[in-house]
Amino acid sequence: MTKYGSFPGARPRRLRTTPAMRRMVAEHRLHPADLILPAFVREGISEPVPISAMPGVVQHTRDTLRKAAVEAVEAGVAGIMLFGVPEDAKKDAVGTAGTDPDGILQVAIRDVRAEVGDDLVIMSDLCLDEYTDHGHCGVLDAEGRVDNDATLERYAEMAQVQADAGVHAVGPSGMMDGQVGVVRDALDQTGHEDVSILAYTAKYSSAFYGPFREAVGSSLKGDRKTYQQDPANLRESLRELALDLDEGADMVMVKPALPYLDVLAKIADSVDVPVAAYQISGEYAMIEAAAEKGWIDRDKAILEALTGIKRAGANMILTYWATEVARGL
Repeated sequence: MTKYGSFPGARPRRLRTTPAMRRMVAEHRLHPADLILPAFVREGISEPVPISAMPGVVQHTRDTLRKAAVEAVEAGVAGIMLFGVPEDAKKDAVGTAGTDPDGILQVAIRDVRAEVGDDLVIMSDLCLDEYTDHGHCGVLDAEGRVDNDATLERYAEMAQVQADAGVHAVGPSGMMDGQVGVVRDALDQTGHEDVSILAYTAKYSSAFYGPFREAVGSSLKGDRKTYQQDPANLRESLRELALDLDEGADMVMVKPALPYLDVLAKIADSVDVPVAAYQISGEYAMIEAAAEKGWIDRDKAILEALTGIKRAGANMILTYWATEVARGL
């Protein structure tokens, strides 16, 4: 044994020596086509309304939404997920504005489709919470509980009007049992066989949704623990996955992203359909707030968080930084 025998022969650091070397051997890369931009459009406003808990994000007017869609296309972003925010006076117990062909979300879908055509995958949130005066994702029964099957009937109507407006993909997000199957049947029976379904397969009852409540002008009373998943559960998400796939989901999603990377990885390893993850409002707000105080490097933290989501198995990432990050990439 020579005097050099005690030194390591295997040196992983050789592959970290320069930026070019690290780039060459990188196992995962973000691409603009991985990104989907969630966007809010609010009825009855003439100027965009900033969302205080989400610096840089606004409730769009119809005109500024069209501009945001064009900017997303120019940056190479793959899709846009639209959320409608109706006037408070139009909210009611059953979310009528959500199925009105002239409701704000349907109008916004038509606007964006007219502006960018098929250059951007136009997705729509298929849920009642933005349109109900109680803020829940479904119709309530006489005792104030969310009525699963009555809600499914409303989701079927929503699917039809959103598809009629020109959406490419619907995102049933209410976590009602059977929602994917009912939406698929509604689409197929109304001549919309080509409209795909991005299933919110594992949507957890999370504390990180806080800023989103402001973004959609939520009227929520109580919580959603009886229909959104318990953060303690993983096997339950796999059961939800099996049901969604059996009912015809074209794509599946985990929401939130960062606190549930283990769930995301498990689902990604289990399926042969595209998998999405939603980097939600609270994840966005934490990075922006810490960066504003100078505690972290904002740009590096954004890319690190998104890369972690990609590494865990996401083919697509919904992020409020989509256009900004796509430009940088």
